[in-house]
Amino acid sequence: MSSSPTKAAHEHAVLLNAIAEGANQYPKPEHVNYTYGTAGFRTLASKLPSVLFRVALLAVLRSKRLEGATIGVMVTASHNPEPDNGVKLVDPSGEMLDPTWEHHATTLANCPTTESLLSTFTTLVTHLRVDLHQPANIVYARDTRPSGPDLIKALEAGLNAFGDGVKVNSLGVTTTPILHYVVKATNDKTGEYGQPTVEGYNQKMAKAFKTLVGNKGPLAPLYVDCANGVGANALADFTATLGDLLPVHPLNTATGTPGALNHHCGADFVKTKQQFPPSVQAAGFLNKRGTRACSFDGDADRIVYYYLHESKNTFRLLDGDKIAVMVAMFLGDLIAKAKLTEDEKLYLGVVQTAYANGSSTKYLTSRNIPVTCVSTGVKHLHHAAQRYDIGVYFEANGHGTVLFSDNAIKTLKGASPTSPESANAIKYLLAFSELINQAVGDALSDMLLVEAVLAHRGWGAPEWDAGYEDLPNRLVKVEVPDRSIFVATDAERKLAYPVGLQEHIEEAMRKVEMGRSFVRPSGTEDCVRVYAEAKSSVEADSLAITVTDLVKLASGQV
Repeated sequence: MSSSPTKAAHEHAVLLNAIAEGANQYPKPEHVNYTYGTAGFRTLASKLPSVLFRVALLAVLRSKRLEGATIGVMVTASHNPEPDNGVKLVDPSGEMLDPTWEHHATTLANCPTTESLLSTFTTLVTHLRVDLHQPANIVYARDTRPSGPDLIKALEAGLNAFGDGVKVNSLGVTTTPILHYVVKATNDKTGEYGQPTVEGYNQKMAKAFKTLVGNKGPLAPLYVDCANGVGANALADFTATLGDLLPVHPLNTATGTPGALNHHCGADFVKTKQQFPPSVQAAGFLNKRGTRACSFDGDADRIVYYYLHESKNTFRLLDGDKIAVMVAMFLGDLIAKAKLTEDEKLYLGVVQTAYANGSSTKYLTSRNIPVTCVSTGVKHLHHAAQRYDIGVYFEANGHGTVLFSDNAIKTLKGASPTSPESANAIKYLLAFSELINQAVGDALSDMLLVEAVLAHRGWGAPEWDAGYEDLPNRLVKVEVPDRSIFVATDAERKLAYPVGLQEHIEEAMRKVEMGRSFVRPSGTEDCVRVYAEAKSSVEADSLAITVTDLVKLASGQV
């Protein structure tokens, strides 16, 4: 009779053989080094098949390590151009992969041979104390990129190596936020978060939006630039569920047109170029009084708004900072109207990065709303927001959400209203917690959040914009031979290395009124980004040019 150790050894050998067979179909390209960063792995799609196979292995190990909790895998490159693609893992709570596992992802991706991959896999099983007999559950999806189907095949090859030991759920083509939602809802054993399906997502948000808008609808028409990406599909599905409460006019919905994705459209184009997408401009609707529009990015996890200023006839951007300020002020007002007792008091705060416009930070702090500054990257913002009862976080690029703590939900559900106004405020706060995707930034959910606040305030885009004036700012991408020589500190607001460069940047800042500038290495590209802001556009331009030249000098390009 075979002993248990012998049986286990046999099973392990069978698994390794299956992994080897799949890995040989997806060998790692030579002279390519992969790094799992804030956005997961992201590069040219042609370089990614081996990575997708190995990510599948890690996702299964993560699920088994967590006793069968569902792990998500999203194949997307968000706002990047169409030749790129990427992949990232989603933890059971719907958040990004535990940072301590990012190193394991990088190690697996860079194994040069099948033999080293098998050795590393076996080492990880031991090191992470993974019981391979535990169940594993994986849910995955992709955006509309033409490279997606082949990369999904590589992912599935990795999952199939485990045979019946893995249960898989493919969502097909969908947005990154919906994948995050489904992961979170699947792992929520109470069933209170929502049904773990695309339909469940739509129904949850539609119900909350109807509660918030009430008899204030139907609202003014909204024009939505879908970046020729998967957001177009999601918007169509959702509006079919919602009905005509919010009349939506989708633009840039050519998901099947080669090269159209994010090309001269989308949130990143609007934010970086500070202008209307040409297709939106050509539509002509912006000349209509009070018209507002918004842009998603390629995987619909970012959103920015904009409109045409009537008297100045100029483009006006309402970015992540503007969204965060309006939402935080409104939620703060609702908390005050809820008239909660001292024991029930809820603490609200805003989390920003160094890219946040200085005027937005000043506006919030002058109104006694706490602001925390963290390093760029969703994982940093998300974790900092969790320290508040209600944490609002948005990057200036339009990626963000609002987190309601378990304590906040419990408090609101148990609160005793003292007046009709108090009862409504509590009802609305709870509805906002349902409307907002608690897992990750979500363009569709954030769009509804903005529309609900505007409806309650009775505002159009100009009234929203009037709160504060952004300081003129510039963001410059500087390609460098080696971005690793640039090391940022103080929530990426200062440079520790190269030595002496920070002093030169500060000297440049002192020469312009209200000058602020910082340099940070990209997490996904061989470049650094220079941010500069000042009291006037001319001074912002001058500061950006000066700091860009300093960066080039420090990197040996001058």
